[in-house]
Order: sequence, then C-alpha cells, then structure tokens
Amino acid sequence: MRIYLSDPKLIPVREKVIAGTRLDADDGLVLFQSHDIIGIGRLANFVREKRHGKKAFYIYNQHVNYTNVCINGCRFCAFSRKGGEGGAYTMTAHEVREKLISRIHEPINEIHMVGGIHPDLPFTYYLDLLKTIKEIRPHAVIKAFTAVEIDHLAKLSGLSLEGTLQKLKDAGLEMVPGGGAEVLSSRVHDKLFPKKIGHERWLEIVAAIHGAGLTSNATLLYGHIETLKERVDHLVSLRNLQDRTGGFTAFIPLAFHSKNTRLSHLPATTAHDDLKNIAVARLMLDNFDHIKAYWVMIGEKLAQVALSFGADDLDGTIIEEKITHMAGATSSVGLTRPKIRHMITSAGFEAVERDSFYRAIG
Repeated sequence: MRIYLSDPKLIPVREKVIAGTRLDADDGLVLFQSHDIIGIGRLANFVREKRHGKKAFYIYNQHVNYTNVCINGCRFCAFSRKGGEGGAYTMTAHEVREKLISRIHEPINEIHMVGGIHPDLPFTYYLDLLKTIKEIRPHAVIKAFTAVEIDHLAKLSGLSLEGTLQKLKDAGLEMVPGGGAEVLSSRVHDKLFPKKIGHERWLEIVAAIHGAGLTSNATLLYGHIETLKERVDHLVSLRNLQDRTGGFTAFIPLAFHSKNTRLSHLPATTAHDDLKNIAVARLMLDNFDHIKAYWVMIGEKLAQVALSFGADDLDGTIIEEKITHMAGATSSVGLTRPKIRHMITSAGFEAVERDSFYRAIG
C-alpha cells in the first residue's frame, strides 16, 4: 500500500498506520505539527475506508436547549446568561412539549437536549423533561445532559452518581452527548472555565455513564488557548477511557467560535486546522468507530471535504441549533434530509440514515 507524503517526518507514522499499529502521543504531535494536510488526509482516509468504505452517516434529529441560565460563566461561552439577565430563558415541560409537537409530522429519530447549570431548578424538573419527550416521541432516542449537567443533577438528587443515572434512565434517558470536557487540561480549565468540573471528574462521570449501560459521544473544543500537546493529551485520555469502557460511540472535534464571548479577540479556526483535527482524531482514536464532521461549526462545504479526511458522519438535520450560532456560526440552523443526503452523495459517498446507535434506517 503506497500513500504519498510530502513531509518525511510523517513516514514513520505512515508505516504504523498501514501496519495497524497504535500511534503514540509523539506521533500525534508530529501529525499536528506537520503542514502536509493532504498527506495526513490520505492516511486518515485510508483508516476511514477500511472501517466504513464509502458510507457516510447522518441522523434525523432535533435539538432542545431547555435553559441558557448557567452559574459557570465560562469565558468561551456566548450561550449562557445569569438568572434575570436580558435574554435569559428557561423552558417549562409544557413549552418543550409544544416545541416537539410543532414538528411531530417529521420523522425525527433523536432528541438532543442540553442546557446550562441552572441554580434553582429541582431534580424533578429534569425528570419531567425526559418523561415529556418520551411521551411525545416514544420511538425517538433521548440523548441528553453532558457529564457537567449530570454532575449537577447528582448533587440535586441527593443520590449517588449511579442512583442518579438510574433515575434518569427510568425517565427515558438513553444516551449522553459528549460536551463539557472542552479540553482535558488543568491549565485550560483554570483559565477558561474554573467553575466547571475538572477533567478528572469529567472522566469519572463518563466512566459511570458507560458503566450504567449508556453510550456517549466525546468532543474536543479546539482553536482557543490550547496547545497542540494538550490536544494530543486529550485524545490519548479519551482513548484510554475507551479501552476501559468501550462506551464512546463517536468523537466530534468542535471548532471554537469566539463572537460574543470573552475571547472575541481570537481569530476563527482555519479550514486547514479543522480538517487536521478531524484527520488526526481518526488516526489517534483507533478504538472509536466514528468521527463526526460537525457541519454546524465548520460549515456545510468543509464538512463535505472532511468526509475524505477521516470523517464518516455529518451528525444530523439538527433543527434549530442555538449554542454555536450565538457565538457567530454562519452555517444553517438546520438541514433537510434531501440537503444532507445531497451533501454526502455529491462528495462521492453513500448516504446512510442511522439511529443514535448507528443502525441503518430504511
């Protein structure tokens, strides 16, 4: 197998990739430091096609952001508000019901629900949200609450972490999204989100989530103050946890958007960096089945290109994404099924509609 590279430093990495040998942290750093984006893309596509051929997945999903009231005050966030601040909102279970009913004619297979760390809502509020969704959409998978939210809910419930997860499962929770870790680095945590749980607690909670029989995604927020080494360390930490639990379904690199945040002086990520994060993730995360190109953050056109750089999933139709668009995203707030299928097929791939657990639909 011959994969052409213009950067000779990548040759030892190529030999490992072709042999199916796990890359180490030094390899990850070499990949991030290299400017041979085409060569890195070829390596990632080699791994991607070994796993999935020309299949590219998507899901028909809907987002619900139940509140933007949050006590954490993260410097990178444009979504959150303090209680009583202009633009702050909290949805009632009835309002969530109405939101879902307004799209009840659509074949939605997944409800993705996250929100801020609200200081005043009781644990029963969250159970009611889950029960309401399950009542309106009994056949849709509820993917809800980041590890940060679940840490908060465990405090509210007065139960153990395991007991809290069981209560959430009983109310309808079936999967957990991967946000909240941002970058698994104490340095970045202390500078950007010191009130949020640290990386060791995040890993502990995710291990418990997997232990409770729930799968989750994993993410990396990149393009702010993190170093390349911190990106690599993050990927290695996720890979190590996946070795232990096997509970991660997909990895999603999240490009940082700085508009309306306290980091608004930072430039946007480049297409080069966006593609590299996807490709390096595909190469480093050998125990993850799926790598997503999250079109909301990198745009529809670059997401198409990312399918040739290691990504095999475009996430979904989304329907009314708020968090990234409040930080200046210029992508659509949602896509139709024909649109997302066209994105995939026009890039030369086979569009496969899936459920939350990557079972093909139709």
